[in-house]
Amino acid sequence: MSLFITSLNSGSNGNCYYIGNHTEAVLIDAGISCRETERRMKKLGLTMKMVRAIFVSHEHSDHITGVCGLSKKYQLPVYITSSTLRSSGLPVQQKFVRSFTAKQPVSIGSLSVIPFVKFHDASDPHSFMVSCNKINIGIFTDIGLPCKQVISYFKKCHAAFLEANYCEDMLMNGRYPKFLKNRISSDQGHLSNSQALNLFLEHKGKQLSHLILSHLSKNNNRPELVERMFNKQAGNVKIVVASRYSETPIFYIDSSPAGKTMNQPSQLQLSFL
Repeated sequence: MSLFITSLNSGSNGNCYYIGNHTEAVLIDAGISCRETERRMKKLGLTMKMVRAIFVSHEHSDHITGVCGLSKKYQLPVYITSSTLRSSGLPVQQKFVRSFTAKQPVSIGSLSVIPFVKFHDASDPHSFMVSCNKINIGIFTDIGLPCKQVISYFKKCHAAFLEANYCEDMLMNGRYPKFLKNRISSDQGHLSNSQALNLFLEHKGKQLSHLILSHLSKNNNRPELVERMFNKQAGNVKIVVASRYSETPIFYIDSSPAGKTMNQPSQLQLSFL
């Protein structure tokens, strides 16, 4: 069974990633409104009827804005650690709250979601790998440091959402105050373009077919810069830069080296209705 993935939005204005198959799906974070999530999924031929759960990586607003609305409307469980729930102040109905523990897989139908601790300036931040039939999708954003755990899971991925938040020169020569520059570039902040590229070049597995570069800074990065930087050394890996303004196409990930891109919603509507 293959996996379908898309970034519904990626950036400091909201993050939401869809991973699913023909029978169920999960959202990793829900940082855009319920209405906007629905609208973007509809454009892709997807439906919220397929979504079985929301997983929350940490409490920052660009990852949780739509959580309560989606959970309430679609009666969805929200997987979130107790520390993140307290820090977020999210009024999720108690009957929908589910906890998780690092490195312990959570089964959502035929999907397996493995959370693991990451470096970021939040109360209890986690990244995730979603798997089905030995196909692995990693979600590696809001990471200050490509630690051993990130490297270990990245090596296993057939596709990955990988943060490339900032260009070092743009950040350091930009108008942000020094404390903010230090926070972003610290081990508890975000991955730079060069950190992300080094992780990709040094640790990608032969099975990796798609790399979706995510959470780009509006002020300290440029999509064309990131795309050019990675495409020079991408080899057979398809490079995609996720937008802060719109959804990506749906990518069909299987065990073949290249995978597929689905651009026509009608192709998916037949599968997901």
